[in-house]
Amino acid sequence: MSVQLNHTIIHSRDNRESAEFFTDLLGLEIAAEWGPFIAVALSNGVTLDFATIPPEHITPQHYAFLVSGAEFDAAYDKIRARGIRYWADPHQKQPDEINRNDGGKGVYFLDPSSHAMELITVPYGGWPQK
Repeated sequence: MSVQLNHTIIHSRDNRESAEFFTDLLGLEIAAEWGPFIAVALSNGVTLDFATIPPEHITPQHYAFLVSGAEFDAAYDKIRARGIRYWADPHQKQPDEINRNDGGKGVYFLDPSSHAMELITVPYGGWPQK
């Protein structure tokens, strides 16, 4: 078997709030609840397992998601409609803009626990996907 990422745990102030934010934004569903985790399954079989921990123990992380053009447009519409702050760049110097890197579209925003989320429609450098 080749090496594959199976799941990752995302620390959250409120696991339900974070999971629902993510599923609603991207049109996904909660896959399972087990112990302290609420899992959201991605199309490649990886799950994001949201866990509630004390806010002072959350270290903001970066999560980038490759989405289709239609998925990007739907999520971007929700970001704007909900007044979620967003940027074209990871350093938050280009507010209220998207980027067109590598001929696609990209946007950065924060989730309810201040993790930096990124949506892109084309992999960086056009790297091939397997």
